[in-house]
Amino acid sequence: MNVLRTKEDVLRFRSDLLKNGDELGLVPTMGALHQGHLELVQRACAENDTVLVSVFVNPTQFNNPDDLQKYPRSLEEDLKKLQTLSCDLHVFAPGVSEMYGSDISARKYDFKGMAEVMEGAFRPGHFDGVGTIVEALLALILPKRAYFGEKDYQQLQIIRQLTRQQKIPVEIIACPIVREPDGLAMSSRNRLLPKRLRNEAGFIFQTLKAAETLFGTKSASRVKDYVRDAFQEHPDFNLEYIEIADSETLQPVNRKQKNKKYRAFIAAYLGEVRLSDTLALNEPSLPHDN
Repeated sequence: MNVLRTKEDVLRFRSDLLKNGDELGLVPTMGALHQGHLELVQRACAENDTVLVSVFVNPTQFNNPDDLQKYPRSLEEDLKKLQTLSCDLHVFAPGVSEMYGSDISARKYDFKGMAEVMEGAFRPGHFDGVGTIVEALLALILPKRAYFGEKDYQQLQIIRQLTRQQKIPVEIIACPIVREPDGLAMSSRNRLLPKRLRNEAGFIFQTLKAAETLFGTKSASRVKDYVRDAFQEHPDFNLEYIEIADSETLQPVNRKQKNKKYRAFIAAYLGEVRLSDTLALNEPSLPHDN
């Protein structure tokens, strides 16, 4: 397993692949890898000749400097986890100056209303930062396929929109959410939870499952009221938002329509740790969503 540090390293690596005619899969990450990441990598390994995992904590997608500083970084541990996987696997772990030079700023994008709701409403500029780094990685690495988890479903849809707008010839592969036994969606932030609060974290998924059941007979507004009331009964949580949105456009639902697919989206603080999750409400879930 090679660890590439510079863009020049990637270009040489890419040139060798082209000579061999190998298909390349990319798994972009911010490190602090967990089983959810490893399943993305395993999927990529099964579908490509070679896989490149990028490990880069992208500063332009953090609107809170404290959040950026606290974000877990564990490259050596990440490399050890990746070495347990048996496939032609390599890592791109650049520094910030390598990706941005001296101008650490995000491009401005128009994501057709997808970036102003939910995460975008509470994290201004977040998706411009995501778009900037994902576009840079795709343009540099030129993978056949790129793999993203459905946990960050809004991000997934925006990246699909990005590749259409920028005419980037890559197949975006969505992979199911991987959950802990209590239902908590796996996330690098979970390791920041103290044990007492970690034991409460499964409540988020339990509430989403209850919302899924209610959505069959109740309006979106009634379902959101139920979720808000449920969180008010758990004082360790601070609910940031609950939204029910169209799965394709990400626009909030006022009135359910036939033949439309909807998802619930939640973000909440448990203590000082921000957690998010999502669940399909009226379509078959991918395996790990259950």
